[in-house]
Amino acid sequence: MDATDQCATETSDELRHNCGIAAIYHLPSETPARLAPSAGPEQVSRLIPRMLLDLQNRGQLAAGMTAFNPARSRLLDTFKQIGTVIEAFRLNHQAKYESIMQEHCGRAAIGHVRYATCGANDRTHAQPFEREHGCRWKWFSFAFNGQLANYAELREKLLSQTDYHVVRDTDTEVIMHYLSHELSSHGDAKPDLVEVFRRLAEQFDGAYNLVFLNAMGDMVILRDPQGFHPLCWAQDGPLFAAASESVALLNLGFKQVQSLEPGQMVLIQDGVVSFHRFHPPTRVSHCFFEWVYFANAASNLDGRSVYLARSALGRELAAQERAQNIVPLDKDTVIVPVPDTAKAAADAMAHELGLPCLEGLMRNRYVGRTFIEGQNRAERVQLKYTPVREVLEGKRVLLIEDTVVRSTTLKTLLHDLRSRGLAREIHVRVACPPIMAPCFYGIDMSTVRELFAPRFIKGLIPTREEENAMARELGADSFRYLPVSSIASALDKPESSLCRACVTGEYPTETGERLYQLSLIHNNGGCSPGARTYEVAPSPVTP
Repeated sequence: MDATDQCATETSDELRHNCGIAAIYHLPSETPARLAPSAGPEQVSRLIPRMLLDLQNRGQLAAGMTAFNPARSRLLDTFKQIGTVIEAFRLNHQAKYESIMQEHCGRAAIGHVRYATCGANDRTHAQPFEREHGCRWKWFSFAFNGQLANYAELREKLLSQTDYHVVRDTDTEVIMHYLSHELSSHGDAKPDLVEVFRRLAEQFDGAYNLVFLNAMGDMVILRDPQGFHPLCWAQDGPLFAAASESVALLNLGFKQVQSLEPGQMVLIQDGVVSFHRFHPPTRVSHCFFEWVYFANAASNLDGRSVYLARSALGRELAAQERAQNIVPLDKDTVIVPVPDTAKAAADAMAHELGLPCLEGLMRNRYVGRTFIEGQNRAERVQLKYTPVREVLEGKRVLLIEDTVVRSTTLKTLLHDLRSRGLAREIHVRVACPPIMAPCFYGIDMSTVRELFAPRFIKGLIPTREEENAMARELGADSFRYLPVSSIASALDKPESSLCRACVTGEYPTETGERLYQLSLIHNNGGCSPGARTYEVAPSPVTP
């Protein structure tokens, strides 16, 4: 995740995740891999675009891959382009796709999809990042998913070294430099890769799932010590694969998909797969937003189905609706999800309340990303969503949202539901607690100033009066959140294993807490209105 990509965006309420990663390896074997392309081990890299398609929800700005092939002079070869996976790999142009796959074929490969909200959107910022070297074990490529909370300090320390220069203002490049330094720290002696990443973990604060491939054919798949974001793996005969979400592996045909443990890494070296703990056990901090919003509903993350978690949130909404008794639950009331991630919660809520769950909003999935982002807010909403008048007209609508971050899209959407859909009443129900604090671990909300809820809520739990004020601001007849306590219950996880910093203001790392305090200063007028939390002087660093 680029540090520059974490700036606030006032033009969209749609949250952006940072990235998705994938890896595939055809291990030495006399038995061909059942799930691999029939053309042989050197064509296993063809599976990377297919895997990345299943991770497209995690990044739509750029896509890329690096393949290892000992039979060619260029042992590592990287391909990356701006656009979706289909656009980048030219999947709709068979001849061009075949050319890319042939040029970048290999028995091992890593892949990446990237999202960004601002900053440079050019090919040089796309991943994987490859660092060439004449020594094969110093020639490597890597891609990562996450964000280093202490990026500013790491960069400052790097630049304090006389001979270092940073081309891009990204934590991806900083990781590349630190990784290169560790690989070279023992001179001409080939380093122990487990030890290399152990030393890096002592310096990194934040979220960083990583895939690494060098010109020796060594591969590393690594999940950060606190396990902020998911990372899964599977093996079928000689074929080993890993991805940010289980759906990418299940759709390849793997039967047994497992989550990599926080602080654990997979090392593939000399054709052998081994698992290592590169960091001692620490507090686990799974990002609850993965289940609520980001992940594919078909995925299973750390033993919990995303779909079932969202359904559980819907049942929590139903119980709250009955208890508060605000909206008559009669034939004039319908439940409508904001597509797509709110649908599972809306379906479960409707089932519990005995109400119809109808598609009163249709999402246009064929409008190009670049085109829709080039419009103003009202035009974007109208291009993206179409109210179905036959469903909404004269009805009392319980509109189900998965989350509300900045409210920019929701406010316009509510206006459209009344003016175009002719809904009689609109009652917004959010299957998530109010977002009260920024994220510094890989989600594009880095300041308090950009968030909707803190402008109305004085504490962490909204009062009825505060929620009514929010309803008036949005143009809703009523507005209600789920309480924080609903999250752990729905995810079937202990509260202590979740990162809920954005709804509680309690951060799992020291740097996150410090950045939150800086963000509060920004929000209270201590910095210029356009400043991001990361635009602060880092703590003094001793070279």
